[in-house]
Amino acid sequence: MKKTYRDDWRVIVTIAPQATHIPISALGFEGLDGELAGLPFDIEIAPRPLGDLGGVYVSDRLASRDIDGDYRRRCEELLAELLKRPHVKAGRVTCKETHVCSHCDLGWEVLTADDAFDERMVQDEHSVEGEPVCCEAAIAEFRAERGIPALAEGGAA
Repeated sequence: MKKTYRDDWRVIVTIAPQATHIPISALGFEGLDGELAGLPFDIEIAPRPLGDLGGVYVSDRLASRDIDGDYRRRCEELLAELLKRPHVKAGRVTCKETHVCSHCDLGWEVLTADDAFDERMVQDEHSVEGEPVCCEAAIAEFRAERGIPALAEGGAA
């Protein structure tokens, strides 16, 4: 069915220079005192790669058995440290998620409620909301799991 890939992990923090009553340049942002006027702004921080072992670099797969979990933990630890600073107002951990079909590796798309009632979008009269639209194998697996009759021969695009 659907496979999810996560990458591009980031920590996003909101800096509130007014909270410390010091100029923005004192926070390490040289030459911006007149530009930002002390209003809050966001900074996006990328964590060090898992495979960066300090002078030796290996792939993330060699460095970790749980790449997503390790990146999430690394980002959450970084965020916890940053939130201790008086000028950091808020923060969050984010990543890019990509969903693909486990059968054909195409982008994961399913029928919406509206699509399920549109004859141009459905495979047959048994198509329902949530049914994949990428390949016959995904449709067959979806239908088998839910007890929906299989497609007729050559039914999927």
